[in-house]
Amino acid sequence: MTEPASLTPPTLDDLGWDAFFADQLGPEDEGLARGRVSAVHRTRVALLTPSGPLALALPPRLGTGDFAVGDWVLAEPGTGVLRRRLGRRSVLQRRTEGAATLQPAAANIDTLFVVTSCNADFNPARLERYLALANQGDAHPVLLLTKADLADDPARYRREAEALQSGLAVVAVNGRERAAALEALAPWCGPGRTVALVGSSGVGKSTLVNVLAGADAAQQETGDVRESDAKGRHTTTARSLHRMAAGGWVIDTPGMRTLHVSDAAEGIERLFSDITDLAPLCRFRDCTHAHEPGCAVRAAVADGTLDPERLVRWRKLVDENDQNTPAAPRPGSSPAGRGRRR
Repeated sequence: MTEPASLTPPTLDDLGWDAFFADQLGPEDEGLARGRVSAVHRTRVALLTPSGPLALALPPRLGTGDFAVGDWVLAEPGTGVLRRRLGRRSVLQRRTEGAATLQPAAANIDTLFVVTSCNADFNPARLERYLALANQGDAHPVLLLTKADLADDPARYRREAEALQSGLAVVAVNGRERAAALEALAPWCGPGRTVALVGSSGVGKSTLVNVLAGADAAQQETGDVRESDAKGRHTTTARSLHRMAAGGWVIDTPGMRTLHVSDAAEGIERLFSDITDLAPLCRFRDCTHAHEPGCAVRAAVADGTLDPERLVRWRKLVDENDQNTPAAPRPGSSPAGRGRRR
C-alpha cells in the first residue's frame, strides 16, 4: 500500500516525535533532518519527514536489517545520508531460524494488536509467543478477535484469550463493520500514537489496516482463507508505516508461519505471572514445578486454580527460550522462583 501523492507531509508531532526522542539530541545534531522509517526493503530504507519522503543513504558498515519500521533517525538534509539512529522506546524483534542476532520487526510502538480469528487459527501457544515478545519489547499488547460473528461460541474464545495474561485487553472486532471497528480500537489510536498488527495470514490484519487508514487511503490487498484449516495467503509481504485516518500510525506485518522465542525471559515471566507469583511459595527455591514436594504451582494445578495445560506451555516456552538464548536465565531465576534450596 502506498500513500496518496497528495498527502500533506506530516509534522514531527504527527509522526510521534516527543520528549523521549528530543532528549537524545545534542548541539552536534543541529540542522539534521529528523525522519521516521516508513518502510524497509531489501536494499533501501524509506523515511517520512516534515519536508516529505526521503531515501536513507546508509554507510557501508550498515545494512537495511539494522533498521525497523517506526525507527527515528537523523540524516543529512537533502542527501539523506545517515548520521545516527535514535534509541528506541519499544521494539518488536525475533530471532529467525539460524540467525545469530535478533531481527527487529517494528520500533517505537505504543500498542501491539495481536490478531487471531475465532476458528482453527486460535492457538493459545502461538498467541503466548506474540504476547511474550510484546512484553519483552515494552509494547502494550491488545488481543483482537476477528470472525466472532461466524463462531458457534464466541464467548469461549474470549474467555480463553483473557486467561492468557493478567489484565490483557481482549476486543472482538469485525473489519467489515468499519464504524464499529474504529470505535472499538479508538482507545489505542489517535494523534501521535503508533500501533502494529501481528498474527497469522488470513485473520484479517490487512482488512483492519484498511479500516484504520480510512476509505481515502490506498487499500491493502486482502486474501481468502481455506475453510479446512483457517489458513490464508500472505497478502502483506513487507512491513510498512501508514497514516491512520483518525491520526497516528499503523504498522502492518507479514503473517509469520514460525515464531521462535529467544531473549524474552522477562516477557515470559510477565506473561505467566500466575505461575511466577506462586513460585516463592514453593518449598524449594529452585523448584522446577515438575516433581518436588511442597510445590505451590503443582498444588494450584491439583486444586483447579491453575490450568495444567498452561503449566505445560510455560515449561515449553521457557525451555525454548533457554535453548535459543545464549546464557539466558529462566524466568524465576531471581528470588521469585529459582536459586539454591532453602
